[in-house]
Amino acid sequence: MLTRPRAVSLAASCAIAALTGCTDLGQHGFGGAAATRDANSVLSIVTGPSPQEAAAWMIDAYDADKRYRGTLLIANAPWGGGPQYLSIYRAKLNPEMKHESGLSLYDEDPLGRAAAVRGLALHGSPEDVPVIVTQIKSENEHLRWECVRALQRLHNPVAIRPLLIRLDESEEDNPDIRADAATALGQYAENRVLDGLFAALNDRDLAVNTAALNSLRTLTGQDLGFNRRQWVVWAGQTEAHFTGRTPYEYPVFHRDPGILEIIVPWMHVPNEVAAAPVGMTAQSADTGS
Repeated sequence: MLTRPRAVSLAASCAIAALTGCTDLGQHGFGGAAATRDANSVLSIVTGPSPQEAAAWMIDAYDADKRYRGTLLIANAPWGGGPQYLSIYRAKLNPEMKHESGLSLYDEDPLGRAAAVRGLALHGSPEDVPVIVTQIKSENEHLRWECVRALQRLHNPVAIRPLLIRLDESEEDNPDIRADAATALGQYAENRVLDGLFAALNDRDLAVNTAALNSLRTLTGQDLGFNRRQWVVWAGQTEAHFTGRTPYEYPVFHRDPGILEIIVPWMHVPNEVAAAPVGMTAQSADTGS
């Protein structure tokens, strides 16, 4: 299981209204107007921050934990893809980038960056993949994991090599990350991807084996089981490896709301429907690019 390390503080200063556009937040809520009112009621102890507070937490200059929690709350909100928030997610990941306010919002805390990656995964575009892959080699495994999961949802061939490295057992210690990398690679019909997935069939972790096999099925339409040798023989005898390819959809997580989420609906992250990655057109599915 992935664990969350202790947050580290970051010194920065910024104007909350200018950076987050929080003057609009009265129109929003994590679950509608009623939920926003609840956040200011006697239940505020359990409801957590209001949308306005979460937006301010995103850029808190002194509390890394608030930055992480605020960014995650905004990222998971349906309106978390607003342009004012997208610019903050991107600025948190790029030390060279200045926010439109002129300030640097780069987050030195890896959990803050992990939450920003989540925001781009849910609301970003293929153009965000290059900045995401800059974080994929972090020493923080939670950040690496968020990057790999984001690359399941955003289609850009720039991600292939970093994903192959995360799939390699000699490069990545965490089997959850290796398994998610194997899943993300199922959208790229390239021979180097097949080679990486063949190797992953010999991984010591069954979850990685299973994810690699599922991606091979998606890419080739074949089901040769966990036997790497059979796959290698098949590839050597077959010229058109991807003619049986089936549509790739990123995985989603479904669960029933917990007791607290029933009491406070805006705290519940809605279940999603599996879909093709952003940027994966019919043409890219046919060509593998």
